[in-house]
Amino acid sequence: MERPGRLLLQSELRVRNAAYDVSLSRSLLIWKRRTSSPVYHPFRPSVCHSVPVSEIISVREEEEENGSRQRDDGSWKKIREREGKDCRQAFTVLYVERCRQHRWRCAEVTFTCSDEAVCQHWVSSIREQLATSRPKHLLVYINPYGGKRQGKRIYEQKVAPLFTQAGISTSVIVTEYANHARDHLKMEAELKKFDGVVCVGGDGMFSEIIHGLIWRTQIDCGVDPNSPEEALSPCSLRIGIIPAGSTDCICFASVGTNDPVTSALHIIVGDSQPLDVCSVHHNNMFLRYSVSLLGYGFYGDVLSDSERKRWMGPARYDFSGLKMFLTHHYYEGTVSYLPAKGIIGTPRDATRCRSGCVICQHNGQLNSERSEKYEMDEASDSESSGEWRTIRGKFLAINAASMSCACPRSPKGLSPAAHLADGTTDLILVRKCSRFNFLRHLLRHTSKDDQFDLTFIEVHRVRRFRFMPRHCQSDSDLELDLHENSKRQIFSQICKDHPACGCAPAYSSWNCDGEILTHTGIDVRVHGQLIKLFARGIEELPVFEDLSNPCAI
Repeated sequence: MERPGRLLLQSELRVRNAAYDVSLSRSLLIWKRRTSSPVYHPFRPSVCHSVPVSEIISVREEEEENGSRQRDDGSWKKIREREGKDCRQAFTVLYVERCRQHRWRCAEVTFTCSDEAVCQHWVSSIREQLATSRPKHLLVYINPYGGKRQGKRIYEQKVAPLFTQAGISTSVIVTEYANHARDHLKMEAELKKFDGVVCVGGDGMFSEIIHGLIWRTQIDCGVDPNSPEEALSPCSLRIGIIPAGSTDCICFASVGTNDPVTSALHIIVGDSQPLDVCSVHHNNMFLRYSVSLLGYGFYGDVLSDSERKRWMGPARYDFSGLKMFLTHHYYEGTVSYLPAKGIIGTPRDATRCRSGCVICQHNGQLNSERSEKYEMDEASDSESSGEWRTIRGKFLAINAASMSCACPRSPKGLSPAAHLADGTTDLILVRKCSRFNFLRHLLRHTSKDDQFDLTFIEVHRVRRFRFMPRHCQSDSDLELDLHENSKRQIFSQICKDHPACGCAPAYSSWNCDGEILTHTGIDVRVHGQLIKLFARGIEELPVFEDLSNPCAI
């Protein structure tokens, strides 16, 4: 528990007609019930509550005509009947209360003052402490079609009232077509008027936001996004995510839950969590940005097949996953990667990325210093120093996880030790093996066993990597092959070791955060801490257990 530091204000106030000593510092708001004589109440415990000032949502003065807005618990009725005091001599503090499974909710406590001057002094003092890095004006994009088509309802019923209570003004745009938000951010949005951008939707909507915002930032800074050698400029605006999609992988990795109220409260209190972004290029042509998963082979095939079965709804992923598992395609190619040197942490250690992650701070600072050095030396990367490593083979899957990719279906994710902002991605190579062994690998995503403790799997923490399929001759040939492969039947592969006979597809496709890339030969570079989210990372569970319950008053 953080120490209060120098007191800014201290008074005797009343809560539900009980006397409390209330104090305010720059870091904490504390209220402690005054104990009566031990002769009359020898076993009554002392009740003390504290709330970090950074987690106070808002404070408001109570007026008589606002009585209908109070909680229907009879507290105001008792105050007026017993003491007959003016309601303007009371104020209510709304604050964050932690619940199970990393969820937050809005709680409140009402203090009654001795006179109106004291009340106004308390309100003004708390508001002064809240006037820090919190957003005041937000640009909100709502995807009404994502997930279960509940985005608009979720925002209007659960999020907008909280923003209003916190005094946040919003400009809301309901998207009408695919990439509406991306195009608006690229060309039309007046970003200087806002303190942040909020998307209401799933991971696809978030992808639209980062593509528009990153592209706009690079153009404004004079950086060429099509060059894989360019160091991208970080975005100044923070991004908030109100989950309303099918998977909400980003929310699970950065907050720990996909609860809309929790995400809204992180936005209100002005949390900031840096996030790495991977740029994906093909022959000096920009393709996409990725923040979670790049998957070739199994995960690319699952996405490609499921896109042709959208009529099945979310069940299409299970069906396509089973189908691709039984088909058991492998793909030949060459992977080259630039290992992350000088960092702390490995893909197989027990350290998890949590709030205030030391690994992200250390490695992020290291990458920042390295970038400055490269700029001074006029070298964008250490490609000429012989640090690149090359692996050739037959792969069932090639995955690059920039975060754990945890979700309800896979609580640990594809790479449990991956970090949000350490400037690296975990390159996971699954070599050709039997169906039984591949099933063992998939099942470990849902267990506590080491996912990489298998002979046919290797994992590397890298800053950059490239992939080239073995039979790739030209882009036109590749696109034709991808089109033809999409027409193959489920058990068309009979001859496993002879691609030349045409029974096995020569190419898969890349799954880039749930979108299919049109090219297979790609160059991927990690840009450390390129964007910032309204989040603070997943908090450790002991934090919840040690905190007292502020609502027990």
